[in-house]
Amino acid sequence: MADLTTIGFDADDTLWQNETFFRMTQERFAQLLADAADPAHLAARLEAAERRNLGHYGFGVKGFMLSMIETAIEVTAGRVEASVIAEIMAAGREMLAHPVQLLPHAREAVTALAADHRVVLITKGDLLDQERKLAQSGLGDLFHGVEIVSSKTPEVYRAAFARHGEGPETAMMIGNSLKSDVLPALEAGAWGVHVPQALTWALERAEPPKDAKKFRSIQDLAALPGLVQELHSLP
Repeated sequence: MADLTTIGFDADDTLWQNETFFRMTQERFAQLLADAADPAHLAARLEAAERRNLGHYGFGVKGFMLSMIETAIEVTAGRVEASVIAEIMAAGREMLAHPVQLLPHAREAVTALAADHRVVLITKGDLLDQERKLAQSGLGDLFHGVEIVSSKTPEVYRAAFARHGEGPETAMMIGNSLKSDVLPALEAGAWGVHVPQALTWALERAEPPKDAKKFRSIQDLAALPGLVQELHSLP
């Protein structure tokens, strides 16, 4: 096999907590709208709004907040109180200011691989929020490059790995989302490593690939340096 030279890391829910805060905010949202809709119906309407709005607002807290406001207007037939809108906006601001919480083994894994590889952060989301989280994480100096993108497609991965390495054939992408981090990276020609988390956003769910020679799955990032070493030793 070609030698691995470039390692790409997803950020949210791969290196630090993210979905947990969205779920907490969604529970708060359900409490605010308890008189207008039951939690299951409200969750379905919110998910539908997020799907509709991805092309307009992209990924991240701001789009989530706007989708919550839109859903509140819908389920109340336009009668939602201004105080509820204010609560939703306050919840969004709290998410944008929440301290970064690294996931177990994140620092150790990035540090270990940065010693012998070019490590690159490739993440979706709001530019300002992702820059804030990277700065607070204390991991920024370990990365040879940072790519904050609006979507993750095979073309995006090909371009990123060409900018920061020799192309996808000698690259690996690690992340918690099969849909965004693994499947398009595999299609681009890179290795794809899935690190599952207990919570996964509905819009990021996908089935594992079948018979993909460059696909691997590990329980947590503690296993990543060993996996990379194992792949280097393949004939």
